[in-house]
Amino acid sequence: MKAYSLDPKRQELKEIDIEIQANTVYSFFNSILIDESAVLSKHIIYSDANAMNENKTPFFLGGQILLGDILILGRDDFNDTAVTIPQDELALLIDYNVNSFYSEVLSLISKSDINLYRTFDVEKKGEMVALNVEWVLYSFNIADDRTKEYFIDELKKALSSGVSVEAYMQKMAGLALNAMN
Repeated sequence: MKAYSLDPKRQELKEIDIEIQANTVYSFFNSILIDESAVLSKHIIYSDANAMNENKTPFFLGGQILLGDILILGRDDFNDTAVTIPQDELALLIDYNVNSFYSEVLSLISKSDINLYRTFDVEKKGEMVALNVEWVLYSFNIADDRTKEYFIDELKKALSSGVSVEAYMQKMAGLALNAMN
């Protein structure tokens, strides 16, 4: 089955042929901890959930931050299928330029057990909204430089005082969410 693998360290996107079995994805990453992302329509992106703790190379795909090697397959309902996006179109969606805000924050939280994509609930006007760390980083990345500095300084304080990274991110998610109209 046609699939793509991406090695961000080498900036190499290649077409591969894989046979889907029960352990194909786990074997690809040599890990049982796998993250899934559906940032591409009719496709699924698999990545190693341990990539952040192992300081794997970050990059953007379709505007979403990802870490380390990825495997891309097609998706039909809940079934993995052959990829349908042309490789040259996929390559246009990849950005290897990760700015200093993302780089510093990822470095700071790499020693924690936080997952970029696991959701947590934040309250806004009496309603619970499911967000994740990836959304928090995106929100603060588009803020002004002073706000980014505040985010990093407060993260450093939280880490040195033993506050959990998830609790910090949940707090920052609340601030970002409530700052929006």
